Formats: sequence, C-alpha cells, structure tokens
Amino acid sequence: METPKVIQQIANAPLPMMLEKLGMSIANAQSALDANSIRLANEMASIKVNVGDDEYNLLSLGFTPTFYAFTEASLEMKMEFSMAESENYGGAVAFNYGKSKNDNSGGEEQSGNTSTQMFGVSVSAHYSRKFSASAEGSSSIAAKIVSLPPPDIYLEILKSTLNKKEE
Repeated sequence: METPKVIQQIANAPLPMMLEKLGMSIANAQSALDANSIRLANEMASIKVNVGDDEYNLLSLGFTPTFYAFTEASLEMKMEFSMAESENYGGAVAFNYGKSKNDNSGGEEQSGNTSTQMFGVSVSAHYSRKFSASAEGSSSIAAKIVSLPPPDIYLEILKSTLNKKEE
C-alpha cells in the first residue's frame, strides 16, 4: 500500500532545512536587490542632462535609485494524515426441524406407519477487513518587500565624488 509511505515522507519533512533555505534565499535576493540599486545609482550618476548652459547628472537633480528590503518572510506548513483499520467477523447458524404426519382416514396413527422427518442446517459466515489511509499537505511561503530611500551616507559620498569630478 503506497499511502503509508507518503505519510512517512510527510512526517519526516525536513523543517529545519526548509527554514535555512528560506533564510538563504532571502539573503541572496536582498543582496541582488542591493546590487541592482547600486548599479542604478551609478547609471544615474553617469547620465548627463543639459539644463540651460549647465550639465547635470540625474543624482544632482534629486533623482535617487529605489532600494528595496524584505521586511518579513513566513513559511507555513500544514500536514494532516490519518490511518484506519477495521476487522469484522460474523456468522449465523440456523437449524430447522420439522415432522410431518401421515394423514390417515381415521385420524389415528396405526402401527407400521412411518412418519417423515426433515431438518436443515444453514451456515453463513462473513469476514471483512478494511484499510483506509489519507495524507494531505500544504505549504506556503510569503515575503513582503518595501521600498526604502537610499542610505544617506551613500548619497553623500556619491555626490561628493561627483562634485570632485566636476572641479
């Protein structure tokens, strides 16, 4: 029967490993988000816009890259499994006995007459065995990402570097 193997696999679910992988996935995703925001800031610094006779980059005009951060993550697992087994035994025995009388015209039993006797036995037996097993599982992973302003120190360093290049 395959279902007990499924139940065993669900019961042996590697929850610590799943939590570790969730944490590592979030850390890797956060790193990728940060790298993308820094790349975008560098692009904004290199894009020049002419305003009148002066040339400005996007950062000096107040444009900033958007930074993102994971503020929460959750892992939810639900497992439900059950097994049932039942056995039923039963039976019945019936015994029937009957005697028939010879019908004589005088209504009296005469010597030498025989009577017929009948009997019957019926036997019925039953046996049933039932197995039932079910397994259910569900999981969900949710993450919440919010946008954040760029770190102030990063913008200050970036702007001072740009000002030095312009001098």
